Amino acid sequence: MTQRHGGAILAEQLKIQGVTRVYSVPGESFLAALDGLYESDIQNVVCRQEGGAAMMAEAHGKLTGRPGVAFVTRGPGATNASSGLHVAMQDSTPMILFVGQIARAHRDREAFQEVDYRQMFGGLVKWVAQIDQTDRLPEYIARAFQIAQSGRPGPVVLALPEDMLSAMTDVADRPAAQPARAMPAPADVARIVQMLGQAKRPLVVAGGPGWSAQAAADMQRFAEGMDLPVAVPFRRQDYVNNDSAHYAGDLGVGMNPALAKRLKDADLLLVIGARVGDILTDGYTLLNPSNLGKTLIHAHPSPDEPGHVYAPDFALACDSEALIAALADAGGRAGDWAGWRAQARADYEVWQTPKETPGPVKMEQVIGWMSENLPHDAILTNGAGNYAAFVHRYYRFRSYKTQVAPTSGSMGYGFPASIAAKLAHPERTVICFAGDGCFQMTCNEMSTAIQHGAAVIVIVVNNGKYGTIRMHQEKTYPGRVSGTMIANPDFAALARAYGGYGQTVTRTEDFAAAFKQAQAAGVLSVIELQLDDEVLSTGMTLSETRAIGESAN
Repeated sequence: MTQRHGGAILAEQLKIQGVTRVYSVPGESFLAALDGLYESDIQNVVCRQEGGAAMMAEAHGKLTGRPGVAFVTRGPGATNASSGLHVAMQDSTPMILFVGQIARAHRDREAFQEVDYRQMFGGLVKWVAQIDQTDRLPEYIARAFQIAQSGRPGPVVLALPEDMLSAMTDVADRPAAQPARAMPAPADVARIVQMLGQAKRPLVVAGGPGWSAQAAADMQRFAEGMDLPVAVPFRRQDYVNNDSAHYAGDLGVGMNPALAKRLKDADLLLVIGARVGDILTDGYTLLNPSNLGKTLIHAHPSPDEPGHVYAPDFALACDSEALIAALADAGGRAGDWAGWRAQARADYEVWQTPKETPGPVKMEQVIGWMSENLPHDAILTNGAGNYAAFVHRYYRFRSYKTQVAPTSGSMGYGFPASIAAKLAHPERTVICFAGDGCFQMTCNEMSTAIQHGAAVIVIVVNNGKYGTIRMHQEKTYPGRVSGTMIANPDFAALARAYGGYGQTVTRTEDFAAAFKQAQAAGVLSVIELQLDDEVLSTGMTLSETRAIGESAN
């Protein structure tokens, strides 16, 4: 076998695992890895900050179902990247972060940028290790891909001492990882159908990892065949065609009150792939962990998840895609819930009716226009903020993997995610929604978008404040504004400074033309929407929110 340095071995192993693109911020600690990438045909997308690189890798994993890969340097680079790892862990996204590390001989001397990554990332990722022997690179990398994709997917961190990477060895490569998939037994499927038959008010909650376009189609077939209402967890709205008569809405932040009541009133919950956590249950208030008061069937790829908070009546650890296909193939109706299902859909349609917001730019109309005019395969990304609630409420997602957003609620995520989405699908329309605060956390990645030709359209929703925090502030300490107002640049001019297209919209009726011009520009584009100061959420103005706080105090 030919002698190769560690960086070349690493790059070849990535190719074997099917990696075609990585995201990085370069560092002297992994020069050999950069050299290995130079010899490969793997695209190295150089980013401007490690948090952005990690979020791009996470978004890549969300879109493809295969681990997104990022390279960052030791110390400050690794700490910056931790935000993306947290997204990947809470969102159950396969991801691998390679971190440059000090030379092995300098360990435990608090050398320049030295960090114990096992200790640093131990509670944040599925597995973290340091590769100290060059000839074990294929072993560690294959295991990393195996763990990142197995059971409940998630992030893995591998630390790479610089002298280990530059050392020569003649080790053989490992084959591509083959994650095990637990298949549902026919008896499991029959038991679910039998339990459904005993219910009068069933509700399916469909989400989590391990889905595909076929799984989404099978879910619709299952729902239609048994006439079931289907809800989705926070930011998983693209798992079911929102036009379907069986789609009941999303159990997320600011959920439809009627859907929240339906979750409480259901006598059976069939949860497939999703975690039953605080967002889905509105802080554990909609479902009592100590006394659920209904039948719970919980299927999840990880055996550790069912029973984590809520005790199920039937728990099974299995591949979500396989279970949904089997349920769809089971056919027939287990019960008569036509009225229950129809009312669930009617409640969703009522929730879709726009509630007018103040000012000349009305977000509900902007989102409504986009929902009607964007192609069904357009990808929408966002980070965190009240602006995203308008997307959740008024946009209809009609095909799988068109919503890329952090269930972890990470600000700054939407823009790096949109770059990864556009690079993965250059032929599709990619829209990033970002608040003025959210966008400024990662807007330096405009340089990355320009360099690599990611012609995304960013819609910056500018209300001059950290809107979500201001909302809570007004409810708790009305009128005492502290730490939530922000100064903003001219976002359109900033986009033009980077070599992109920029336009500011101050009236709703000007948005459609601005959007079409951004599409025609063919480069990174920013459309800034200047909102009235009173716009705070989909349901209440700033003054109304403050009044509630004043009455409560």
